[in-house]
Amino acid sequence: MKKINVGLLGLGTVGTGVVRIVENHQHDLTSQSGSPIEIVKILVQDKSKARNISVSPDLLTDNPWDVVENPEIDVLVEVMGGIELAKELILAGLERGKHIVTANKDLMALHGPEIMAKAAEKGCDVFYEAAVAGGIPIIRTLTDSFSSDRITKIMGIVNGTTNFILTKMSQEGADYAEVLKEAQALGYAEADPTSDVEGFDAARKMTILSTLGFRTEVALGDVAVKGISQISKEDIAYGKRLGYEVKLLGIAEREDEHISISVQPTMVKKSHPLASVNGVFNAVYVHGEAVGETMFYGAGAGELPTATSIVADLVAVVRNLNLGIVGRRGFVSYNEKKLKSDEQIASKNFILLHVEDKAGVLAQITQVFAEYGVSLESVLQHPNAVNPFAEIIIITHDANKAAMNKVLEQFEAMDVVQSIKSVYRVEG
Repeated sequence: MKKINVGLLGLGTVGTGVVRIVENHQHDLTSQSGSPIEIVKILVQDKSKARNISVSPDLLTDNPWDVVENPEIDVLVEVMGGIELAKELILAGLERGKHIVTANKDLMALHGPEIMAKAAEKGCDVFYEAAVAGGIPIIRTLTDSFSSDRITKIMGIVNGTTNFILTKMSQEGADYAEVLKEAQALGYAEADPTSDVEGFDAARKMTILSTLGFRTEVALGDVAVKGISQISKEDIAYGKRLGYEVKLLGIAEREDEHISISVQPTMVKKSHPLASVNGVFNAVYVHGEAVGETMFYGAGAGELPTATSIVADLVAVVRNLNLGIVGRRGFVSYNEKKLKSDEQIASKNFILLHVEDKAGVLAQITQVFAEYGVSLESVLQHPNAVNPFAEIIIITHDANKAAMNKVLEQFEAMDVVQSIKSVYRVEG
């Protein structure tokens, strides 16, 4: 059996996990792929740094071209992160006929089509299962398992940091700022948490998932994004009273050949499986015309869960090499991209208003909804104990986004409406 040589770009948390699995599971990997797999060169920033894994100093280099230009290396595994250098190295590797396994969601969301085109030109494999949802095999599921079905909806919790924060706020009644500090102390959130809490990380993952699920080339700019930084513990408490949990959801939908993709805080009915996904775990719900409803749940990050997906991709590359079919699995976006207009995007909505506490206000509010054709599922009104304004909580039936925008614009102009406190999509 021909040995397959691997160059590892990065030896952080995930790279360390890759080394552990390749070393400890060698018999299984060889049996499943048909060849021994050996990591022969590893790119690091500092060769003298102390590490929690024993690696021969001869394997380490701080020069990326020692890995990319090494003619003995068959496969590059990129776990270094970042965009520009990673893109340069991957494209250079493909130019030299090397196959690629990457965990880089940012790179694949922004430059995936270019990378896949170069792979097709050079007859190389590119796999990126670990780019979305860590150890959950959702990319392989969409490309392979659901290849015979027509996906109509992908909805998921794809960012563990925000799910941890919202879970703690829900279970402990804590403030957002307080839980964010705890998440940072535990290492779940970065010192600058913007990418996570403002929804950008989830948006990149939904770009990848919707491209694969709908077989069309989705750009990051096609995703409407709203994060969790403005969610209050009062919002979560009201949701719980009405039977909902607040989750940051990525939502991609297809109807009549038109698609919409968003990331937004959402009131999820407690009976829906996604409502019970807590802590740093991820879950992706997929609806297909043939298969119906399915959900995939597991660890969305971490050394070994993410490394498991990377090494599974590595096994797939080696298996393809041995079968002589590398470069034939490249994903092709064969559907024309047609984005939904605001008139075509519909959902139920939760609205919390602070209004003047006097007779006739509720009638004025409901009249605005009627004017724009938005029907109401429930309306609750009660005095607020801490200010002179009453609170009106409204849940609509399905209403299109354009009509809802008009309703909210009207409320902004009304003297009796002190503030539009919260607006959330409702699912389940």
